[in-house]
Amino acid sequence: MQPQPRRRICKRRAAALVSVTALTFAVSTSAGTGRPWPGSSTTGSGSAALARSPALTPCLISGASAVQMSEGIPTAGGYAHSTGTVHALTLMVDFSDAPGQGDALDRFHEFFPQTQNWFRTASYGRLDYRPETPITHWLRMPKSFKDYGIERGAPFDPGYRGLVQDIVAAADPTVDFQDYDLLNVLMTPNAGPSALDTVLSVTFAGNAEAPVADGVPIANASFVYSRQDDGSGSYDHTGFRVLPHENGHIFGLPDLYTPEGGGAVGHWDIMSEDWGADNDLLGWHKWKLGWLDPSQVSCASRHGSTEYPLTPLATEGGPKLIFVPLDGRTGYALELRTQAGNDESVCRPGILIYKVNADVDTGSGPVKVYDAHRNSGGCTRSPNIQAELSDAPFAPGESFRDPGAGIRIDIAAADLDGNYRVRVTRT
Repeated sequence: MQPQPRRRICKRRAAALVSVTALTFAVSTSAGTGRPWPGSSTTGSGSAALARSPALTPCLISGASAVQMSEGIPTAGGYAHSTGTVHALTLMVDFSDAPGQGDALDRFHEFFPQTQNWFRTASYGRLDYRPETPITHWLRMPKSFKDYGIERGAPFDPGYRGLVQDIVAAADPTVDFQDYDLLNVLMTPNAGPSALDTVLSVTFAGNAEAPVADGVPIANASFVYSRQDDGSGSYDHTGFRVLPHENGHIFGLPDLYTPEGGGAVGHWDIMSEDWGADNDLLGWHKWKLGWLDPSQVSCASRHGSTEYPLTPLATEGGPKLIFVPLDGRTGYALELRTQAGNDESVCRPGILIYKVNADVDTGSGPVKVYDAHRNSGGCTRSPNIQAELSDAPFAPGESFRDPGAGIRIDIAAADLDGNYRVRVTRT
């Protein structure tokens, strides 16, 4: 008997408007015994070789095997590879009770080329994301949307399993699923409730027990439903960001929001908040995905005081991440965030300090950002951003302390080029 996939249903980040309830389901399952998609990795989405440097070994935290989408490095196997060329099969789907509105390619262009540009910028060009849509019209399903019984997306329950099987059957005469690394299904926006009421967008990641097409399981698939349009006028600029968030799961990244919303990480990572102005991924995630070289990561595991340089995370090259391990599962990460690249909403540049816990499930708070200016109200008025954390970075002259762990972090200096020096003291 094949092992049953684990289920995980996580609440999505809370919307900025108090009246909005937003839910999503980033689902991580065991790899099972099925054959992975041709582009999936057996050693994790990022390059495991990037992590295998003796000086970095103390910083390679890991979680228990039962943890879903662990923040540990390297990423577990079964997810799509996150470096090199990724072929993203993208299909636009409609139903008899929710016919596609307008041209299907208009739906496609809500997300592209913005998504591929976002990944190119975030990865410093190391991920060549290629959306491919061999079927340019709405792909009509044989049953009504209502008849599929799609609600909140438990992994491949009968409704989703039937839907995926029908998508495969409808596309198979044109599509060879072996040619692709992941699947994006862009639903007609009038299928299901408004995203302002319930977000149905969901990703099934690393799931080799998925329905099979052309001999390979549809193991890494993202489904996007209603438009995340809050009426603020920002949708044309920010609406695409639900897709790189969902695809982040396909590369093995967990949800950073919790059942209480986005207050743990705020807008500092697209896996936390994707409704507001553009924001990047945490440096930890860039290392995890293979977008940082070993030389760009410092492991602050030695006792005493050591100074480390950091260059802005948004710029290519230079030192990007300092990790201060606490034990084999947790530690503090430090990086320099500035208003550049994907980080257009940064209103207070400085050193972002956050704790990573590889032993916490997706959607349960595996990362916590520390606020250098608590109860300030933040420095942004951008919609759908956790304002309180917007001024979280530490400036030169400011310090972070964990007396129980014997750790002190001092922001020592910043130069005229915008680079910083950080002093880590372990006693």
